Amino acid sequence: MNSDQLEGKWKQVKGKFKEEYGDVTEDDTTHAEGKFDQMLGKLQEKTGKTKEEIKDWIDKQ
Repeated sequence: MNSDQLEGKWKQVKGKFKEEYGDVTEDDTTHAEGKFDQMLGKLQEKTGKTKEEIKDWIDKQ
């Protein structure tokens, strides 16, 4: 597991916390950010790419 994959795992945990916090505070923006962070984390873990590489790829689609 490389450092980008490890960072991806961390982003998933952080995203899940952010999502739950958004639910508790009824903040839809925070909830959505948490879901997006989780998605980026999963992609980063699976591909081993950096967050910036993934965001660039998403922007190009």
